[in-house]
Amino acid sequence: MTIKFNKISTKIKVIGALLILLVVGVIGTTIYLTQQNIKDALVINIAGKQRMLTQEISKSIFYIQYSGVYDFKEADKATTEFIYGLSTLKNGDKEKGISAVSTSEISAQLQYVEKLWDSFYTDIKEYKQLVYLEIKQEQRISEIIESIHINNSILLENVDKLVTMYTDHSEGKINFIRTFQYLAGIMLFLIFIYSIIQLKTIESNADAFMQYSKMLADNEDISNLTPIEIQAESESEIVEVSDTINCFINKINSAVEYSNEALLQSQKASSKLEELTDEFDSILGELKDKSLACKHLDNSEDMVIASTEELMNSTKKLANLKKELDELLKNCQVLK
Repeated sequence: MTIKFNKISTKIKVIGALLILLVVGVIGTTIYLTQQNIKDALVINIAGKQRMLTQEISKSIFYIQYSGVYDFKEADKATTEFIYGLSTLKNGDKEKGISAVSTSEISAQLQYVEKLWDSFYTDIKEYKQLVYLEIKQEQRISEIIESIHINNSILLENVDKLVTMYTDHSEGKINFIRTFQYLAGIMLFLIFIYSIIQLKTIESNADAFMQYSKMLADNEDISNLTPIEIQAESESEIVEVSDTINCFINKINSAVEYSNEALLQSQKASSKLEELTDEFDSILGELKDKSLACKHLDNSEDMVIASTEELMNSTKKLANLKKELDELLKNCQVLK
Protein backbone atom coordinates (compact mmCIF):
# COMPACT_ATOMS: atom_id res chain seq x y z
CA MET A 1 0.00 0.00 0.00
CA THR A 2 1.50 3.32 -1.13
CA ILE A 3 1.23 6.27 1.25
CA LYS A 4 0.62 9.64 -0.45
CA PHE A 5 2.48 12.30 1.49
CA ASN A 6 0.85 15.11 -0.50
CA LYS A 7 -2.56 14.38 1.03
CA ILE A 8 -3.81 16.87 3.62
CA SER A 9 -4.88 14.07 5.96
CA THR A 10 -1.49 12.35 5.65
CA LYS A 11 0.39 15.57 6.43
CA ILE A 12 -1.76 16.17 9.52
CA LYS A 13 -1.28 12.56 10.68
CA VAL A 14 2.51 12.72 10.17
CA ILE A 15 2.85 16.00 12.06
CA GLY A 16 0.61 14.72 14.87
CA ALA A 17 2.50 11.41 15.11
CA LEU A 18 5.86 13.21 15.28
CA LEU A 19 4.63 15.50 18.01
CA ILE A 20 3.16 12.62 20.04
CA LEU A 21 6.28 10.47 19.70
CA LEU A 22 8.57 13.34 20.61
CA VAL A 23 6.53 14.44 23.64
CA VAL A 24 6.12 10.86 24.88
CA GLY A 25 9.85 10.23 24.35
CA VAL A 26 10.83 13.35 26.28
CA ILE A 27 8.46 12.60 29.16
CA GLY A 28 9.39 8.90 29.34
CA THR A 29 13.14 9.52 29.15
CA THR A 30 12.98 12.32 31.70
CA ILE A 31 10.98 10.22 34.18
CA TYR A 32 13.27 7.21 33.76
CA LEU A 33 16.51 9.14 34.12
CA THR A 34 15.10 11.14 37.04
CA GLN A 35 14.36 7.90 38.88
CA GLN A 36 17.86 6.70 38.06
CA ASN A 37 19.34 9.93 39.41
CA ILE A 38 17.43 9.43 42.66
CA LYS A 39 18.96 5.96 43.00
CA ASP A 40 22.37 7.35 42.02
CA ALA A 41 22.07 9.92 44.80
CA LEU A 42 21.45 7.06 47.25
CA VAL A 43 24.50 5.19 45.93
CA ILE A 44 26.67 8.32 46.20
CA ASN A 45 25.47 8.74 49.78
CA ILE A 46 26.48 5.15 50.60
CA ALA A 47 29.88 5.59 48.93
CA GLY A 48 30.44 8.86 50.82
CA LYS A 49 29.54 7.16 54.09
CA GLN A 50 32.18 4.49 53.40
CA ARG A 51 34.79 7.21 53.54
CA MET A 52 33.54 8.33 56.94
CA LEU A 53 33.45 4.75 58.25
CA THR A 54 37.11 4.08 57.44
CA GLN A 55 38.08 7.17 59.42
CA GLU A 56 35.85 6.15 62.30
CA ILE A 57 37.39 2.66 62.43
CA SER A 58 40.93 4.04 62.38
CA LYS A 59 40.08 6.65 65.02
CA SER A 60 38.58 3.96 67.30
CA ILE A 61 41.65 1.70 66.99
CA PHE A 62 44.02 4.56 67.75
CA TYR A 63 41.93 5.55 70.80
CA ILE A 64 41.96 1.97 72.10
CA GLN A 65 45.72 1.71 71.61
CA TYR A 66 46.58 4.89 73.50
CA SER A 67 43.84 4.75 76.15
CA GLY A 68 44.26 1.08 77.07
CA VAL A 69 40.45 0.62 77.14
CA TYR A 70 39.71 -2.32 74.89
CA ASP A 71 36.18 -1.41 73.82
CA PHE A 72 35.63 -2.37 70.16
CA LYS A 73 31.88 -1.62 69.96
CA GLU A 74 32.24 1.49 67.79
CA ALA A 75 34.89 -0.13 65.61
CA ASP A 76 32.79 -3.29 65.17
CA LYS A 77 29.67 -1.27 64.33
CA ALA A 78 31.54 0.84 61.75
CA THR A 79 33.15 -2.32 60.31
CA THR A 80 29.74 -4.01 59.88
CA GLU A 81 28.31 -0.93 58.16
CA PHE A 82 31.34 -0.68 55.87
CA ILE A 83 31.05 -4.35 54.83
CA TYR A 84 27.31 -3.95 54.15
CA GLY A 85 27.87 -0.73 52.17
CA LEU A 86 30.64 -2.32 50.09
CA SER A 87 28.38 -5.30 49.32
CA THR A 88 25.51 -2.97 48.35
CA LEU A 89 27.73 -0.98 45.99
CA LYS A 90 29.06 -4.15 44.42
CA ASN A 91 25.91 -6.33 44.19
CA GLY A 92 23.03 -3.87 44.59
CA ASP A 93 20.03 -3.94 46.93
CA LYS A 94 16.60 -4.92 45.53
CA GLU A 95 14.72 -3.61 48.57
CA LYS A 96 16.17 -0.13 48.11
CA GLY A 97 16.04 -0.33 44.32
CA ILE A 98 19.80 -0.07 43.96
CA SER A 99 21.26 -1.83 40.93
CA ALA A 100 24.65 -3.46 40.66
CA VAL A 101 27.66 -1.62 39.28
CA SER A 102 26.78 -0.08 35.90
CA THR A 103 30.23 0.66 34.39
CA SER A 104 33.44 -1.30 34.05
CA GLU A 105 35.50 1.57 35.48
CA ILE A 106 33.44 1.72 38.68
CA SER A 107 33.53 -2.09 38.91
CA ALA A 108 37.34 -2.10 38.66
CA GLN A 109 37.61 0.62 41.33
CA LEU A 110 35.26 -1.28 43.62
CA GLN A 111 37.39 -4.39 43.30
CA TYR A 112 40.48 -2.40 44.19
CA VAL A 113 38.74 -0.82 47.21
CA GLU A 114 37.60 -4.28 48.29
CA LYS A 115 41.20 -5.53 48.03
CA LEU A 116 42.45 -2.62 50.15
CA TRP A 117 39.68 -3.24 52.68
CA ASP A 118 40.61 -6.90 53.01
CA SER A 119 44.15 -5.90 53.96
CA PHE A 120 42.87 -3.18 56.30
CA TYR A 121 40.34 -5.53 57.94
CA THR A 122 42.99 -8.24 58.37
CA ASP A 123 45.11 -5.82 60.41
CA ILE A 124 42.13 -4.93 62.62
CA LYS A 125 41.27 -8.55 63.33
CA GLU A 126 44.90 -9.34 64.15
CA TYR A 127 45.13 -6.30 66.43
CA LYS A 128 42.03 -7.43 68.35
CA GLN A 129 43.62 -10.83 68.87
CA LEU A 130 46.98 -9.44 70.03
CA VAL A 131 45.61 -7.01 72.61
CA TYR A 132 43.86 -9.83 74.50
CA LEU A 133 47.01 -11.96 74.83
CA GLU A 134 48.56 -12.19 78.26
CA ILE A 135 51.99 -11.65 76.81
CA LYS A 136 51.88 -8.47 74.80
CA GLN A 137 53.72 -8.41 71.48
CA GLU A 138 54.39 -4.70 71.51
CA GLN A 139 56.56 -4.76 68.41
CA ARG A 140 53.94 -6.53 66.35
CA ILE A 141 51.19 -4.31 67.70
CA SER A 142 53.16 -1.21 66.72
CA GLU A 143 53.66 -2.60 63.23
CA ILE A 144 49.93 -3.27 62.90
CA ILE A 145 49.06 0.23 64.13
CA GLU A 146 51.43 1.70 61.55
CA SER A 147 49.96 -0.53 58.84
CA ILE A 148 46.42 0.56 59.80
CA HIS A 149 47.48 4.19 59.58
CA ILE A 150 49.06 3.76 56.13
CA ASN A 151 46.28 1.54 54.74
CA ASN A 152 43.61 3.90 56.04
CA SER A 153 45.09 6.78 54.03
CA ILE A 154 45.27 4.66 50.87
CA LEU A 155 41.76 3.27 51.45
CA LEU A 156 40.38 6.74 52.13
CA GLU A 157 41.96 8.09 48.93
CA ASN A 158 40.49 5.31 46.76
CA VAL A 159 37.06 5.59 48.39
CA ASP A 160 37.18 9.30 47.52
CA LYS A 161 38.00 8.32 43.95
CA LEU A 162 35.06 5.91 43.95
CA VAL A 163 32.71 8.64 45.18
CA THR A 164 33.97 10.93 42.40
CA MET A 165 33.34 8.23 39.78
CA TYR A 166 29.77 7.71 41.02
CA THR A 167 29.22 11.48 41.01
CA ASP A 168 30.58 11.84 37.46
CA HIS A 169 28.39 8.97 36.29
CA SER A 170 25.30 10.61 37.79
CA GLU A 171 26.21 14.00 36.30
CA GLY A 172 26.64 12.29 32.93
CA LYS A 173 23.01 11.15 33.12
CA ILE A 174 21.92 14.66 34.08
CA ASN A 175 23.85 16.10 31.13
CA PHE A 176 22.25 13.50 28.87
CA ILE A 177 18.79 14.59 30.04
CA ARG A 178 19.69 18.21 29.43
CA THR A 179 21.10 17.48 25.96
CA PHE A 180 18.10 15.35 25.07
CA GLN A 181 15.74 18.10 26.17
CA TYR A 182 17.64 20.65 24.07
CA LEU A 183 17.50 18.39 21.02
CA ALA A 184 13.82 17.71 21.65
CA GLY A 185 13.19 21.45 21.87
CA ILE A 186 14.99 22.01 18.56
CA MET A 187 12.99 19.19 16.95
CA LEU A 188 9.75 20.66 18.28
CA PHE A 189 10.71 24.03 16.80
CA LEU A 190 11.50 22.42 13.42
CA ILE A 191 8.20 20.54 13.46
CA PHE A 192 6.46 23.82 14.30
CA ILE A 193 8.13 25.55 11.33
CA TYR A 194 7.27 22.61 9.07
CA SER A 195 3.65 22.75 10.24
CA ILE A 196 3.42 26.47 9.48
CA ILE A 197 4.88 25.96 5.98
CA GLN A 198 2.46 23.12 5.22
CA LEU A 199 -0.51 25.09 6.55
CA LYS A 200 0.50 28.09 4.44
CA THR A 201 0.72 25.85 1.36
CA ILE A 202 -2.68 24.29 2.04
CA GLU A 203 -4.18 27.73 2.69
CA SER A 204 -2.69 29.12 -0.54
CA ASN A 205 -4.07 26.27 -2.65
CA ALA A 206 -7.45 26.48 -0.95
CA ASP A 207 -7.58 30.25 -1.55
CA ALA A 208 -6.78 29.75 -5.23
CA PHE A 209 -9.56 27.18 -5.47
CA MET A 210 -12.06 29.46 -3.71
CA GLN A 211 -11.15 32.44 -5.92
CA TYR A 212 -11.72 30.34 -9.02
CA SER A 213 -15.07 29.16 -7.64
CA LYS A 214 -16.15 32.77 -7.07
CA MET A 215 -15.01 33.66 -10.60
CA LEU A 216 -17.20 30.88 -12.01
CA ALA A 217 -20.17 32.09 -9.95
CA ASP A 218 -19.74 35.72 -11.08
CA ASN A 219 -18.90 34.97 -14.74
CA GLU A 220 -21.90 35.54 -17.03
CA ASP A 221 -20.07 34.56 -20.20
CA ILE A 222 -20.06 30.76 -20.47
CA SER A 223 -18.98 30.61 -24.09
CA ASN A 224 -15.39 29.72 -23.20
CA LEU A 225 -14.66 28.80 -19.57
CA THR A 226 -10.99 28.54 -18.54
CA PRO A 227 -10.05 25.44 -16.48
CA ILE A 228 -8.56 26.00 -13.03
CA GLU A 229 -4.78 25.74 -12.78
CA ILE A 230 -3.43 23.95 -9.66
CA GLN A 231 0.23 23.09 -9.11
CA ALA A 232 1.04 19.40 -9.57
CA GLU A 233 2.63 19.16 -6.12
CA SER A 234 -0.50 20.48 -4.42
CA GLU A 235 -2.53 18.40 -1.99
CA SER A 236 -4.11 15.42 -3.72
CA GLU A 237 -7.61 16.27 -2.42
CA ILE A 238 -7.48 19.72 -4.03
CA VAL A 239 -5.97 18.28 -7.22
CA GLU A 240 -8.74 15.67 -7.45
CA VAL A 241 -11.50 18.26 -6.94
CA SER A 242 -9.93 20.63 -9.48
CA ASP A 243 -9.57 17.79 -12.01
CA THR A 244 -13.25 16.92 -11.57
CA ILE A 245 -14.31 20.55 -12.07
CA ASN A 246 -11.99 20.92 -15.08
CA CYS A 247 -13.46 17.77 -16.62
CA PHE A 248 -16.97 19.15 -16.16
CA ILE A 249 -15.93 22.53 -17.59
CA ASN A 250 -14.30 20.89 -20.62
CA LYS A 251 -17.48 18.93 -21.31
CA ILE A 252 -19.56 22.12 -21.10
CA ASN A 253 -17.13 23.95 -23.40
CA SER A 254 -17.29 21.08 -25.92
CA ALA A 255 -21.09 21.01 -25.82
CA VAL A 256 -21.37 24.78 -26.23
CA GLU A 257 -18.87 24.75 -29.09
CA TYR A 258 -20.69 21.90 -30.79
CA SER A 259 -24.09 23.62 -30.43
CA ASN A 260 -22.66 26.87 -31.80
CA GLU A 261 -21.21 25.11 -34.83
CA ALA A 262 -24.45 23.21 -35.45
CA LEU A 263 -26.47 26.41 -35.15
CA LEU A 264 -24.13 28.16 -37.58
CA GLN A 265 -24.37 25.31 -40.10
CA SER A 266 -28.17 25.24 -39.88
CA GLN A 267 -28.32 28.99 -40.41
CA LYS A 268 -26.12 28.67 -43.50
CA ALA A 269 -28.34 25.84 -44.81
CA SER A 270 -31.47 27.93 -44.26
CA SER A 271 -29.91 30.83 -46.10
CA LYS A 272 -29.04 28.58 -49.06
CA LEU A 273 -32.56 27.18 -49.19
CA GLU A 274 -34.04 30.67 -49.18
CA GLU A 275 -31.87 31.52 -52.16
CA LEU A 276 -33.08 28.39 -53.94
CA THR A 277 -36.68 29.35 -53.19
CA ASP A 278 -36.17 32.75 -54.69
CA GLU A 279 -34.68 31.21 -57.82
CA PHE A 280 -37.61 28.84 -58.15
CA ASP A 281 -40.02 31.76 -57.84
CA SER A 282 -38.33 33.53 -60.74
CA ILE A 283 -38.40 30.38 -62.84
CA LEU A 284 -42.09 29.90 -62.09
CA GLY A 285 -42.75 33.40 -63.32
CA GLU A 286 -41.19 32.59 -66.68
CA LEU A 287 -42.96 29.24 -67.06
CA LYS A 288 -46.43 30.16 -65.82
CA ASP A 289 -48.00 29.38 -69.21
CA LYS A 290 -46.77 25.83 -69.23
CA SER A 291 -49.19 24.05 -66.98
CA LEU A 292 -47.38 20.69 -66.76
CA ALA A 293 -44.06 22.25 -65.93
CA CYS A 294 -45.75 24.43 -63.43
CA LYS A 295 -47.30 21.48 -61.78
CA HIS A 296 -43.93 19.73 -61.30
CA LEU A 297 -42.27 22.91 -60.27
CA ASP A 298 -44.98 23.57 -57.70
CA ASN A 299 -44.34 20.15 -56.24
CA SER A 300 -40.61 20.84 -56.09
CA GLU A 301 -41.28 24.16 -54.48
CA ASP A 302 -43.44 22.51 -51.85
CA MET A 303 -40.64 20.03 -51.11
CA VAL A 304 -38.08 22.82 -50.76
CA ILE A 305 -40.39 24.78 -48.52
CA ALA A 306 -40.98 21.70 -46.38
CA SER A 307 -37.23 21.09 -46.14
CA THR A 308 -36.72 24.70 -45.22
CA GLU A 309 -39.28 24.42 -42.46
CA GLU A 310 -37.58 21.26 -41.16
CA LEU A 311 -34.21 23.01 -41.13
CA MET A 312 -35.74 25.96 -39.35
CA ASN A 313 -37.17 23.61 -36.73
CA SER A 314 -33.74 21.98 -36.37
CA THR A 315 -32.21 25.39 -35.90
CA LYS A 316 -34.75 26.21 -33.20
CA LYS A 317 -34.06 22.88 -31.46
CA LEU A 318 -30.32 23.50 -31.53
CA ALA A 319 -30.89 26.98 -30.16
CA ASN A 320 -32.98 25.49 -27.38
CA LEU A 321 -30.17 22.96 -26.71
CA LYS A 322 -27.68 25.78 -26.32
CA LYS A 323 -30.11 27.60 -24.02
CA GLU A 324 -30.52 24.46 -21.86
CA LEU A 325 -26.73 24.05 -21.62
CA ASP A 326 -26.42 27.68 -20.54
CA GLU A 327 -29.08 27.15 -17.89
CA LEU A 328 -27.27 23.97 -16.70
CA LEU A 329 -24.01 25.84 -16.22
CA LYS A 330 -25.74 28.69 -14.38
CA ASN A 331 -27.45 26.21 -12.06
CA CYS A 332 -24.08 24.55 -11.34
CA GLN A 333 -22.61 27.95 -10.52
CA VAL A 334 -25.52 28.70 -8.15
CA LEU A 335 -25.03 25.35 -6.39
CA LYS A 336 -21.34 26.11 -5.86
